[in-house]
Amino acid sequence: MTDLAEQFKSKRMSPLKIILFIVGLGVSYTILSKSIFYAEPGYIYHVRTLMGNEEVVTEVGYKFFPFGRYNSWKRAMTVQSHSGSGSNAIRAEKDSDNTSASLPPMSIMFLDQVDAHAEATVRFSIPSDKESFLRLAHEYRSPENLLRTALMPAFKETLQANASLMTAEEYYAGGRTEFNSEFENQMNSGILLVKREEIEIKSNRSSKGSANASLGRDQEEYGEDTKTIFVVKKVLDADGQPKRKRQRFIEFGITVVSALVTDMRPNKKFVERMQLKQQASADRAIAREQRVQEEEQRLLAIARGEREVAERQAKAKVEQIQKTTEAETDKQLAITRAEKFKAEAAISKDTAQINYEKAKIEANTKRTLAEAEAYQKKVILKADNALAQKLDAEIQIQKLWATAFAQRKVPTTVFGGGQAGTPVGSDAEVKAFMQMLTLDAAKRLNYDRNVNSK
Repeated sequence: MTDLAEQFKSKRMSPLKIILFIVGLGVSYTILSKSIFYAEPGYIYHVRTLMGNEEVVTEVGYKFFPFGRYNSWKRAMTVQSHSGSGSNAIRAEKDSDNTSASLPPMSIMFLDQVDAHAEATVRFSIPSDKESFLRLAHEYRSPENLLRTALMPAFKETLQANASLMTAEEYYAGGRTEFNSEFENQMNSGILLVKREEIEIKSNRSSKGSANASLGRDQEEYGEDTKTIFVVKKVLDADGQPKRKRQRFIEFGITVVSALVTDMRPNKKFVERMQLKQQASADRAIAREQRVQEEEQRLLAIARGEREVAERQAKAKVEQIQKTTEAETDKQLAITRAEKFKAEAAISKDTAQINYEKAKIEANTKRTLAEAEAYQKKVILKADNALAQKLDAEIQIQKLWATAFAQRKVPTTVFGGGQAGTPVGSDAEVKAFMQMLTLDAAKRLNYDRNVNSK
């Protein structure tokens, strides 16, 4: 305003021009504010222009459509049933909360007439192509109408129909995952058409009564031998495939991203019944464990007895093996000693035989040598009458006498020399004595000194 006043003073603009300028600024602002908007991420925008054209905006950023109107649709819408929701509370699409529709826990009825409150979450994805999205926008006009008239009813109907496929006891006895899987399957492919039947089956176990003592052991059967069970059978078409009620939102290109059952709370009576059943099951388990313990104690006692017997048998067996081993060892030692003695005797015998043969051979050798020597001597003696030997013997004799004569002791004084015929050791006497001995030796040798001529 200050700038306008200064321009007005400087240029001396007329009041009419000023009014027209202000009006032009207002019109431009109005046109721009109605024609430009910012496309947020995670949203699809349905834009209607002044000329009656429709556009689908999926890209993020500022968009310009002169005098266009638009609705924002979340790409993914969530229907959630949980305990923190108010009754039939629905939040607007432009709410920043991630939950598109928040419901209180759903009341469902299981196959065995047990009611429960279920908490579940289903997330839907709307189509992003222009043709499918425009058909969806024309049909439901706004996201809230889509939630109220299509997604929420499908969520409730499918969850309730899914509960009729099994009993509460089956659900809490291990069928939780099957229940959740079937819920997601029916949300995607359609609700199964089923029919419920009650079937009576006969029990294979029959009880006997003992109240009538007059019947003795031939008692009549009593009690119920049949029980009723509920069976859900799927309705099949001509091709044998299960019939389904198609989900209407599928026809508009809406897909189920995820379907989860997060909690299940049955009624109080069922909880009490389950607690009693749980207590009975716990008692049975305890009794079973006690029985198993008693059986284990019995088996332990048997095992201990068997172990003691086995230990005694093992000990006796060890002693028996030891004694047998010692006896066998003694036997083997005795056999070894006998064999040793036998071998030594055989060796001694062989040695004696060898020595005998050796001595025999040596004796034969000596005899042969003696015979040869005797024969040689005999031949020699026969040849020269053993002259060489005789001469050698005589020479040796003469050497002995000569040595003895040379070493004889000659007395310096001889007594009795005056008597005739008394020997006094003269040389003549010694020579005569030596000759006599020589003749005696020659006589003993018995050889003739003359050489025989042949």
